[in-house]
Amino acid sequence: MRVAGAAGSVVYVTTPAGGASGGDGNEVVERHRIDFPGLSSRAYEHPADRSALTALRKVPYADSVLKRLAGLFSERRLRLLHLASAVRVEEGQLAYLHELRLDAAKTLDLPEIPELYVTADPTVNAATLGVDRPFIVINSATLDLYDEDELRFVIGHEMGHVLSGHALYSSVLFSLMRVSGLGTTIPLGGLAIAGIVQALKEWFRKAELSADRAGLLVGQDVAAATRAHMKMAAGVDVADMSFGAFLRQGEEYASTGDARDGVARLMNMLATTHPFAAVRAVELGRWVGSGDYDRIRGGDYARREDDAETSFTDEVKRAAASYKDSWDNSEDALVKTLRDLGGGVADVGGRVFERVRDYVRPRSG
Repeated sequence: MRVAGAAGSVVYVTTPAGGASGGDGNEVVERHRIDFPGLSSRAYEHPADRSALTALRKVPYADSVLKRLAGLFSERRLRLLHLASAVRVEEGQLAYLHELRLDAAKTLDLPEIPELYVTADPTVNAATLGVDRPFIVINSATLDLYDEDELRFVIGHEMGHVLSGHALYSSVLFSLMRVSGLGTTIPLGGLAIAGIVQALKEWFRKAELSADRAGLLVGQDVAAATRAHMKMAAGVDVADMSFGAFLRQGEEYASTGDARDGVARLMNMLATTHPFAAVRAVELGRWVGSGDYDRIRGGDYARREDDAETSFTDEVKRAAASYKDSWDNSEDALVKTLRDLGGGVADVGGRVFERVRDYVRPRSG
């Protein structure tokens, strides 16, 4: 059971029994959905995503250069295409989605509410397109499969991309992916572009984790977020599925097998721009378990008014610490093998962290 209501009202939401990390049933709890005035995207961004964005924003004219590159990705053409071939959500046109759109923008305190389109597509997906005026597109299959709370998570996810300014950088990534074949006709060109594309893919995978956190801040329903990931993975209703089994599946993917499985996981990851659905569900549960989600809901979060004072050095340190923690605590057999090489001599994670810390440490003279 749930009682619909605007942001700030009482809602009844389901959560996985036993908390975010497991449980096979649902329990119904009463919760107030909270708005976040002045929310900075730094509040929910993954450290690796946040440090990359901070660096890019501090490079003079970086946005202008990237917008030129993103010219390969015609925002005007795409907007006209969706005006002609999709349905724009507005008052009186898919009104329930219009309300979810307004609600999500209010919760995250977006300065401008992005347009939302629905397009006929049999795949479960949604995307944020455009650079100067980003807009959101949801495939019809998503509407067919997702309930209102799951759609709130999806729309919040896309709104998170908008607030973080991901659209500009993801546009460059997907433009380069489309033209990367051209680089192979120039000596070393293909390798150079491939390297840029892989770096941007790694950033975008972390950006997706950031957007999942924004989606949870909008929906404020862990179970709905988990269901959204389950439905994305299976393409069917989850009435006969288990939260706990799905989360255990994600944990199993990250930890089982030998070094050969570790290599396979690495190859799987390099081939995609998005983290896998089960892995995303586990990562979101870990974020909730870290306490950050509850701190933000309690009003302790980074404000947009302080963004200009953000220290690139501090963000790089946080990103390095995040990667080191992932390395040190990874159950992946390949990572364990590398970590244990030479009786601990090859502590790559620690060495990388130390080198980054030394690099960003202020120098005298």
